[in-house]
Amino acid sequence: MAKKQKNVVDIAAEQRVREQAEVEQAFQTGITTLRDLISPSSLEIHSSYFRLGTKYGRTIYIYGYPRELGTGWLSPLINIDEVLDISMWIYPVESAVILKNLRKKVTQLEASMSLNSEKGKVRDPELEHALSDAEQLRDEIQIGSEKFFRFGLYVTIYADSLDELQFIQHKIETIFGQQMVFSKVASSQQEQGLNSTMPQASDQLQIRRNMNTGAISTTFPFTSADLTQDSGVLYGVNMHNNGLVIFDRFTLENYNMAVFAKSGSGKSFTVKLEALRSMMMGAEVLIIDPENEYQKLCEAVGGSYIRLSLNSDTRINPFDLPKVIDSEDAEDALRANLVTLHGLFRQMLGSAQVGPNGETLAALSPAEEADLDQALIDTYARAGITSDPLTHGSIPPTIENLYDTLLHMEGSGPQLAQRLRKYTSGTFAGIFSQQSNVNINNQMVVFNIRDLEDELRPVAMYIVLNHIWNITKTQQKKRMLIVDEAWQLMKYADSANFMLSLAKRARKYYLGLTVITQDVEDFMGSQMGRSVVANSSLILLLKQSPSAVDVLSDVFKLTDGEKKLLANFPVGQGLFFAGQNHVHVQIIASETEERLVSTTPVDKEG
Repeated sequence: MAKKQKNVVDIAAEQRVREQAEVEQAFQTGITTLRDLISPSSLEIHSSYFRLGTKYGRTIYIYGYPRELGTGWLSPLINIDEVLDISMWIYPVESAVILKNLRKKVTQLEASMSLNSEKGKVRDPELEHALSDAEQLRDEIQIGSEKFFRFGLYVTIYADSLDELQFIQHKIETIFGQQMVFSKVASSQQEQGLNSTMPQASDQLQIRRNMNTGAISTTFPFTSADLTQDSGVLYGVNMHNNGLVIFDRFTLENYNMAVFAKSGSGKSFTVKLEALRSMMMGAEVLIIDPENEYQKLCEAVGGSYIRLSLNSDTRINPFDLPKVIDSEDAEDALRANLVTLHGLFRQMLGSAQVGPNGETLAALSPAEEADLDQALIDTYARAGITSDPLTHGSIPPTIENLYDTLLHMEGSGPQLAQRLRKYTSGTFAGIFSQQSNVNINNQMVVFNIRDLEDELRPVAMYIVLNHIWNITKTQQKKRMLIVDEAWQLMKYADSANFMLSLAKRARKYYLGLTVITQDVEDFMGSQMGRSVVANSSLILLLKQSPSAVDVLSDVFKLTDGEKKLLANFPVGQGLFFAGQNHVHVQIIASETEERLVSTTPVDKEG
């Protein structure tokens, strides 16, 4: 008896060990399955919503459609800036079954119309349209040009709170309502709705609508806002669909780009990133740098960093002429440079500015303009340079030669010479009054003007732009010209006009102009500033101040939602425009690129 009890105890112990081992095995299996790794911490199902962990969700279904739907009618929903899942269910139906049902339907409709006619009732347009559609569908199915389907469309939305969930639902219902498409919440079927929109091929709602091939084709889902090309440089990630925004600006109608952003929003980071990637595609990059932001990048790629200041040895002669090969351009080279010099000296001698109403405030009187024009022609002539292109290889004159010519002229010449003297023997002497010693034969050249006095900075930007323009006309290559803080040039009528001329003519010489500004009001406040933007195929709008948002909204016809985004973008996000289309873009850089283009330890870009 004792032995039998001992056997029973042993069997019970073995069973407990076996059960414990099974539990342990089940536990180990459970914690290593993929389902446990990806599943939320909890799932709560309510009548009109569900909760996945801390997220709220709701499934709605479409139950009513208008008589006609336009192609791409789902595009507003697909491109909405919200988190959602869209599920489409398409069930083919045998044509023979549909033809049999359509015959019955046509018979019923004709009978209804006949009864109405016998009773003297007014014609019913709805019955007539239904009969016409049924007859047309019968003919198309009969000849095989159309097929028939059952179609179900479900949308599951997600939010962080019930109020936000309700708000998103209202947005979606508004989008549908504008197209006479009717939706409902899957009441008491939220679990089935969730399962129906998950990627497990299980239609548990089974709410369907009859559609033919033409109607089904309008629901084509791959209509996300997409701005990309097959080649070019990467600008960032499309925040609408996580696609890549890739463009080659040299394949567009013009090669220009405008970047608007407030300080600290990432504009310099973005432009330096584009410049670095463009160099990899074979483009030369020329930069006017007013704040010493491009030195690190320039040195990293072995570029030429030219520092312009009154104490430097760098010299740029505004009287230089381009050595152009094109015969038509060669004949006009002297005249074009004379026009440019007129604008330069108006700025140097009188600070010609744009008035409050966009008008040009005179810097020189008509008599002074005439005397200056004659002095410029005489100065070139004394150096042996005339309108004959064969003379353009002579050593050009300098501002000192112009000063001497004005000094010995009659009329207003001596007075103009006195006003010019600070650039020849006065405070600003040397930098622009001697022969050029600048060589831009490098893949990246940066002109730094940070150390120039405020009064001299716009003059320097004007002269450097003209020097680059002359080099561009001399030898045509794929080049990018980046003008940072371009608003400083737009304050002056002559330099603004020169910038506009550059934007219009750059394409002819394979040059892409990039203008960057944080002072949107000053830049867009003039007609010429807006024209520069109008001549730019690519536009990038990063975070803006509230006052700038209104200006840009008027120019680019932004929606209320885009205006709100523009004022609250995080660093590195913005609206990227190519023609009339635009997307929400996130600028991204690799770790190596970020080290090259970042100028501060905390990676904050101005």
